[in-house]
This record gives sequence, C-alpha cells and structure tokens, in this order.
Amino acid sequence: MTIMRTELPLANARTWIGFVLMCLGMFMAILDIQVVATSLPTIQNALAISPEAMSWIQTSYLIAEIIAIPLTGWLTHMLSMRWLFAGAIALFTLASIGCAASGTFATLVSFRVLQGFAGGTLIPAVFAAVFILFPVRTQGIATTIAGIMAVLAPTVGPAVGGWITQTYSWHWLFLINVVPGLIACVVTPYLLPYQKPNFGDAVKLDGLSLALMAIALASLEIGLKQSPKDGWLSAVCIGLFSVSVLTGGLFVWRTLRATYPVVQLATFRDRSFAIGCALSFCLGVGLFGSVYLIPVFLAYVRGHDALDIGLTMLVTGAAQLATSPIAVALERRLDPRWLTAIGFALFALGLGLSMFQTRNTDFNEMFWPQIIRGVAIMFCLLPPTRLALGSLSEAEVPGASGLFNLMRNLGGAIGIAACATILNDRANLHFLRLAEHLNTTNTAMTDLLQRASAADAMKWGGDAVHGHAAALKRLWSLTWREAQTQTYADAFLVIAVCFVVATLMVPLMRKIAPPRMPAAEGH
Repeated sequence: MTIMRTELPLANARTWIGFVLMCLGMFMAILDIQVVATSLPTIQNALAISPEAMSWIQTSYLIAEIIAIPLTGWLTHMLSMRWLFAGAIALFTLASIGCAASGTFATLVSFRVLQGFAGGTLIPAVFAAVFILFPVRTQGIATTIAGIMAVLAPTVGPAVGGWITQTYSWHWLFLINVVPGLIACVVTPYLLPYQKPNFGDAVKLDGLSLALMAIALASLEIGLKQSPKDGWLSAVCIGLFSVSVLTGGLFVWRTLRATYPVVQLATFRDRSFAIGCALSFCLGVGLFGSVYLIPVFLAYVRGHDALDIGLTMLVTGAAQLATSPIAVALERRLDPRWLTAIGFALFALGLGLSMFQTRNTDFNEMFWPQIIRGVAIMFCLLPPTRLALGSLSEAEVPGASGLFNLMRNLGGAIGIAACATILNDRANLHFLRLAEHLNTTNTAMTDLLQRASAADAMKWGGDAVHGHAAALKRLWSLTWREAQTQTYADAFLVIAVCFVVATLMVPLMRKIAPPRMPAAEGH
C-alpha cells in the first residue's frame, strides 16, 4: 500500500544551500576513495609496507563505510539530520587530518576506519534529505544534484588523484578535505531546518544486532577482497563467507523480532523498494565494475599513467552533467519506470560496445561507449531512487535510504571482485588458446617472426641468437596483451548481462503518480 506523505512547503534558499553543502560532504567522501586508489603505490613506498598491507588502506575504509551506511536511519532519528551531518563531516575532516599526519601504517589504517564510518553516513543522509526537506515537485532537482555528486566523484577521482600525487605529495590526498569539511561543518547546522534529537534512542540500541551486522558485512567485504587472489573456494574465503551468512542470518532473525530494530528490514515488504534495491545493486556492479576495468585496461594494455587515465574517463562525467537537466525534465513528464528501463538498457548497450575493444583501443574508440554510459547513469539513478523511496513514509525514508545505498555499495564490491576474478582466470585461458596457433605450421607467424628476428639481429650487431630471442619475447608479449584484451571483453559482457536482467525487472515496480502542485496534495 502506498503511504502518502504531507506535501512540504517550497524549500527556502537556506535549505537549498544547506543541502548543497551536504552534497559537497558526500562528494568528498566518495572522491576520497578514488584519489587514494590511484596513489596507493606512492603511499606504499613512503610508509615502506608490503603490497598486501597496502590494500588494507582501501579495505579498512570500505569496511567501515559499509557498516555505517545501514545505521544512518537510526542515527538520523537519534541525532536529527543536521546534527548527524555536522558530526559526520567533522569526524571525516579530523580523520583526514589524521591520515595526512600518519607516519606509520597502523596509524593510517586507524584514521581510515574513522574516515570510512563518517563517510558512510554522509551518502544515505543526502538521499534521505531529498525526500524529507523538499516537496515532490522539486525532489527531481535535489536528486539530480545529489546524483551528479555521487557519480561524478568516481569519474574525476583518478585524474584528481594522479594530478595531486604528481604535483604535490600523497598527504594532500587527505588535506584537500579540510577546508570544505570545515565550511560544511560550521555552516550547515545553521541552514538546515531544526529537528529535535532523540538521544533516548541510544539506550534502546540493540548492541548484539549491531555486532552481528558488523561482522556479517565485514566478513563479506574481506571475502570479496580476497576471492580474486585466493580463489572463491579457498578455505579462507569459504570461512569468511560462512561467517557472513551465519551472522547475517542471525541478524535478520533478531532484527525482524526486535522492538527497536537497528535497521528497518520490514521496508523490503514494499515491492517497489525491494526491486529498487535490486536495481541499485546492479547499478553498483556497473558503476564500480566499469570504473575498475577501464583504468586497468589503459594501464596494463595501453601503458598510460594515472593522469592520462583520469582524463580519458572524464568523458563519462561530461556526458552525465550534460544529461542531468534533460533527466530532470523528463522525470516530471514521463513514467519513471520507462525512464529507468531506458537508462539500464542504454548502460547495457554502452557496456556491450566496450566488448569490441582491441589492444589498440584508446581515447577515440572509448569515446562513444563512455558517452552512452554517461547519458544512461542519470536515468539509472534518479527515477529508481524516486520509485524506491518516493512512496515511503517520512519516518521510513532515512533507514530505507541507507539500505538502498548499501545495496549499491555491495553491488560495487561484488562487481569489482567478479571483474578481478575474470581478469585473473580468463586471461590465462585466452593466452593458452592463442598460443596453440603459435607453431611452425602457422606460416604467417613464422614469416613475421623471421622478419622480426632479422631486424632485431641488426640491433645486436648481427647476433642472430639475441635477435631471435628479442623477437620471440615481443611476440609472446603481444599475445599476452591480446589475451588480456579478450578478457576485458568477457568482463564487460558479464556486467552487460546484469543490466539486461535489471531492465527486465523494471516493469514489476509500481507506478508512482507524477509530481503535483501543493494545493492538490492530499493530507
């Protein structure tokens, strides 16, 4: 049953400015993951840590973030939206200063945990604010602002991170958060509407449920991180996934029976919200998966540095920005289910075009697939958010927003793990299949190798042995690059199939009435 909420009056300028500052905080939290990712080798060398330890700089942040996201509803109810945001952005800023000042690996990881927890509350708080602070007819604009910030950060992150690392030092990856963080922390509480905190909710917190949820999500995140390296069926991964399933099942059982649940799982009874979460999961797979695949391809197949990779990926962000006003206008006039289906179908098309990459593919060949995906992003984010959250009561929105965003992050984690596994396993398979044709019966190959050997022998002063070895090494290198290229096509295919399935799910969602004028709203 659809629950109608009282139409809010038109938001004033103070509320809009406060909301924009909230979006800025969310942008910083998402950007922080991306800029650090591009500079992990630099941090590794500076702190003299191993590659395995280096990965925990990101993993610690992501685990804390994924635990914080579903808690946002409870924290919002206890602290109120404005004080939750002020506290989260203050903690994020202080943790950023701590990260920049860290001289040891343990100190850095500790502050990254604080950063991740604070950042995890900022993301769903912003999307909940859309439906709490603004009337229906302006929610499209607010969702667009939030959506642009949410998907622009991963797009510009690699370029920003590469430029900062090359121009300054890795410490500035964290120090760039300080000034906007202080401004948002000090100014925002005076701009957002007053809501009375409910500090009494703190004593009602079900500590056991919180612990079960944290263990389940942390085990899942670590298991997904280790799977590409150790294997999905390794003892470590099976153990981690088993712990996640067991504690997650206990959490669900206890939460559904709790008088004051940590997370409102009952919201999944709403069909549109449940399907919206599934779509959010698929969007996470596509967003995080493609953002993972493109830099790896450009780095290992094309040999580009972080700055060049970031500039190439800016195409998606530019298309997204250009499409956002069109998405808002169409959402006011058309059934959001149609817009959602078009968005996911377009994203699948963009992924499908990337399947035809060759080892010579570069900026020009990547241009149109990225344009199509950039156009599709806004339709994959704005209408599904409205379909999933728009029919819920005001009290349900903060918790539901946390679950909605959690599904996108889980989709991203699984998407990255799946892509990494495909790249590890399928590359060897493609290489062996290609190598089968590199034999003496292949006259084209033998002729090419003879000419290359003769040319290389000239570089070695007529030494035929060294010339042949150099030519053979280059042949095997080209074969490996070709195998890697075919592997990327496999990964894009898997993600594209996920988006096709998501497109077929959209008609199952309930239709939401178009925005109406305040005078016509029912109470």
